[in-house]
Amino acid sequence: MTINFTVSPSFPNERISDWYIFNTWMQRSLEVSIHLELHDSFKIQRDAIAAGKVDMIYANPFDASLLVREKGFKAIAKPADHADEMVVFTAAGNAINQIRDLQPGTRLAYVDDPAINTIGHILLEPANLDASNIQDNVRDTYIQVAKEVLRGNVDVGFMPVEAFNSLSSLVQRDLKVLVTSEMQSIQHVFLVGPAALEKADAISQLLASMHETDKGQAMLTSLGLSRWQILQQEDVEFMIDIISTLGH
Repeated sequence: MTINFTVSPSFPNERISDWYIFNTWMQRSLEVSIHLELHDSFKIQRDAIAAGKVDMIYANPFDASLLVREKGFKAIAKPADHADEMVVFTAAGNAINQIRDLQPGTRLAYVDDPAINTIGHILLEPANLDASNIQDNVRDTYIQVAKEVLRGNVDVGFMPVEAFNSLSSLVQRDLKVLVTSEMQSIQHVFLVGPAALEKADAISQLLASMHETDKGQAMLTSLGLSRWQILQQEDVEFMIDIISTLGH
């Protein structure tokens, strides 16, 4: 049996090779065939999920909610001390200094990441902005989002804190963060689907001990993580309830 593994497209592009290294390590440690398929967009990934082509996934919290509630996936681990926070930002020279300065007709750039975008739109509410009075500009990458803001083509952008921090110092110098989320309970999770459930315990034990070796810690660091934490079912249900509330 080959386990089909994928990762939420929300990570910075420079980590692509690190996920392949992680996948190779899992295969050798578990002595199981694991095929890693990284998708270019959330839509393509969701199509693969719908087609039954995903058995294991490191998923963003909104997709995790769907997979657990509707697809029979089991959440087994999450990154320790690594919540999915995001920033709303503008160009450094822009007269906008806080969310309340934004006006109806605000032009917004973002990548099609459901977790980040839901939280981002909530952060715009103090300015009385919603889908009826903003101009959405969806881009393929976070770099493109930053460029749209820098060029003045849009007023503000959404981006995960991790992606923002991965921008070059020169780019960050020319951007201004208006607000950073403080959700804390919302984060990516590692899920195993029905076809791979018999391996769930072995996978969770492997992840939980990963930080105990120099090699494992080095891989975690390259992925922007410190260690994995085993998930309890009540923790998963709590996060899903929060996401359900945010989505309505």
